[in-house]
Amino acid sequence: MAGLTALVVVGVGAAPALAAPDAPRVPAAVTIDYPSWDDIAAAQQNEAAQRAEIARIEGILAQQQARAAQLAKEALTRQEQALQAQNAADAAAASAQRLAGQARAANDQAEASAARAAQILAQLARTGGGDVALSLMSASNGEVDALLARLGTMGRLSASSEGILRRAIYDRNTASALEDQADAARAERQQRADAAQRAYTEAQSASDAAAAEVADQQAHAEVLYAQLAQLKNTTAELERERAEGLAAEGAGSGSGGSGSGGGSTGGSSGGGNSGGSTGGDSGGSSGGGSGGDSWPTATDQAQIAGAIAYARAQLGEPYVYGGAGPNGWDCSGLTLMSYSSQGVYIGIHGSTSQYNYLASTGRLVRTSNWQAGDLLFYSDGGSTSGTKYHVAMYIGGGQMIEAPYAPLAVRIVGVRTYDLVPYVGRPTL
Repeated sequence: MAGLTALVVVGVGAAPALAAPDAPRVPAAVTIDYPSWDDIAAAQQNEAAQRAEIARIEGILAQQQARAAQLAKEALTRQEQALQAQNAADAAAASAQRLAGQARAANDQAEASAARAAQILAQLARTGGGDVALSLMSASNGEVDALLARLGTMGRLSASSEGILRRAIYDRNTASALEDQADAARAERQQRADAAQRAYTEAQSASDAAAAEVADQQAHAEVLYAQLAQLKNTTAELERERAEGLAAEGAGSGSGGSGSGGGSTGGSSGGGNSGGSTGGDSGGSSGGGSGGDSWPTATDQAQIAGAIAYARAQLGEPYVYGGAGPNGWDCSGLTLMSYSSQGVYIGIHGSTSQYNYLASTGRLVRTSNWQAGDLLFYSDGGSTSGTKYHVAMYIGGGQMIEAPYAPLAVRIVGVRTYDLVPYVGRPTL
């Protein structure tokens, strides 16, 4: 079959260049001078010193919370980019497999056509048309018609024979083009796989670093809350709740944390405001339904209640990068499986993929019209076009369920409005 030359060459471009992941840059860690219990005892001897020590500890806690938010945002952004890279690698692998199958089928067809054409070419060689027949076997695209015409005028080529020869050349051309496309697809598959592996390594490194630093912060925070309680004659638990409340107010106003971090470095209840500066519990939905916390139909109500119940059942489960259950979750894995449990598809694993899918299917609603069951998305500056590094499920009353970041577990927190995208996804629309 090697002698039959392609009539048409299908162009196969090089695989597009892959952009390097771009995540928020976290300032280098600073050394914190933590107070000792001797410092606390000394401060209690003087009211002014006591006030100064309280301010010092509260400042350290605020600094910890801000840095935890930055670390989490970088880690989550890296993880989301790695998920997107893996999704692209999966798509490239599927494309390569499909093209390889098409190339194999085309080669089988070309071999069958070649066998029929070989009989005609052999007969032409025996009847004095050998030079033209041999030329036809190695002809360039522009020469095929001229050679077939010569054979026709020599009276040695019937219409049916010409059709068989043309079909053989066409089939060989198709097979050759598909082989080229399959080769290019295999190269892109490898390129995408390599990029996905690099992104995964970077994401895992960022996640491990963030988890280690936040865990260290938590250990120090336990002591700091106890020291505050000693200075203020309260309890460590009350001081924790107070610190988390301040962090929540800061996140709600956009001044105290990122959409990924919010809350306390050591608490399980996290931060957020009760209503959200861009959200609320009233107003008409622009995409159908009555808005607020109401549920438009009995079917929707059952699906939403089921998805929320599924997410609630995971409370306390650990955050695991790329996790979609049953014993560990990342943010989009939790939302994916919560709605999948109700037979509702919200897109593939990945916050950006889920946002884009819901946008493409007309299931975005302005955040001011959110209702229970809606999905809240976070991106740098709340951008609608940028990478969505976090997704959570709104459950009403200004609260949401989320798989936050390592080492924190699945939890219910107040909605954070810093970095909140101004549209929520409503899977049941």
